[in-house]
Order: sequence, then structure tokens, then C-alpha cells
Amino acid sequence: MLLVGMLDSPYVRRAAIAGTVLGIPFDHQSVSVFRHMDRFRAINPVIKAPSLVADDGTVLMESQLIIQHMEDVAGKSLRPADPAARLADLRATALALVTCEKAIAIEYERKRPEAIRYAPWADRIADQLQEALAAVDMVAGERWRALPDAWTHGAIGAAVAWGFIRFTIPDVVAPDAFPALAAHAARCEATELFKHWPIDRASP
Repeated sequence: MLLVGMLDSPYVRRAAIAGTVLGIPFDHQSVSVFRHMDRFRAINPVIKAPSLVADDGTVLMESQLIIQHMEDVAGKSLRPADPAARLADLRATALALVTCEKAIAIEYERKRPEAIRYAPWADRIADQLQEALAAVDMVAGERWRALPDAWTHGAIGAAVAWGFIRFTIPDVVAPDAFPALAAHAARCEATELFKHWPIDRASP
């Protein structure tokens, strides 16, 4: 199994961490969708990160589906078994993914020439980011005061999202704006699991 994509993508990093927790054997190629387009196209013509080449050669995209396949192969899930806890983790995962989506949108909007930027849109995605972070921060304060006995998608996704924001748009969100989330992410980043998949791993 081969996971393709740069670890500066929160979706690639999330999939790599989840796969490691699940005990799935896989290789990783740090290929940029921008700087190595031809190399990525040879693996996946859609040039979408993350991409996963399954053991039978099937190419999957989207971190949710990639992780679902990893869970199918592993025969276990990182979702809690208890229905209420499972629903709560689904919500936390969704909030983390929205946080990543809005942070990426802000970063891409900044790359536009100033003359074609649309302020109402930029304000909207900034507001959405703040709301999503506030919601994740509340969950972190309630559920993740210490590292969980077992990693869940929500716990992983929230930490990855915060790391991505601090790495990509640190001036948009103050480091102390969401203390429970920041503390949770710091605990996660201190683990060998997260250190094995650092956000700033350079491409060869």
C-alpha cells in the first residue's frame, strides 16, 4: 500500500497517522501536487493529495475514504464503540475537517492578486474558521484533557488541524485563542506517533 502526498497537507498527515495507529503496513511518498505534477500525475492523473494506491493497484482519493479502506483492511475502527461516543467523535472529526478546509481556503485566497480578491468571501471563510475552532476547542476541553486510551479520528483530526493552522496561517489565529485545543495538540505532537509524521517533512 502506498500513500502519496506532502505532509504539509493536513489530509495526508491525518491519513498517515491513522494508518500507523491501525497498524497498516504502507509506504509513503512525499510528492507535491504543485512542484511534482508530472510525478504525481503518473500515480494519479487527477493529481489529488492524499492518494492511496491499494495493494491491488486501485487508486483511492479523499482522506475519509482512504482511512475507511485502511480500517477495512485492519478489521478494526478508530471510532468509539459506544454509540453516543461514536456520534460525538463523528462530530469532532467533521469540525476538524471543516477547520482544515477553511484554513486552506484562507491560504489560497491570499495567493490571489489583490485586485481579484473578494472581501466578503474572505470574511465569511474567516468567520467559519473561527466558529469551527471554537467548537473544536469546546470538545477538546470536555474530552481530551489527557491523551485518550485509544486514538480516535476526532482526537487525531483536531490535533492535525491545529498544527496545520500554526504552520500555514499563524497570523490568522492567535496561539492562545483556543487553549484547550492548543493543549490537546501539544500533547499529541509530543508523542512518538506524531513525531514520526512531522508536518514539515520536506519532499525529496
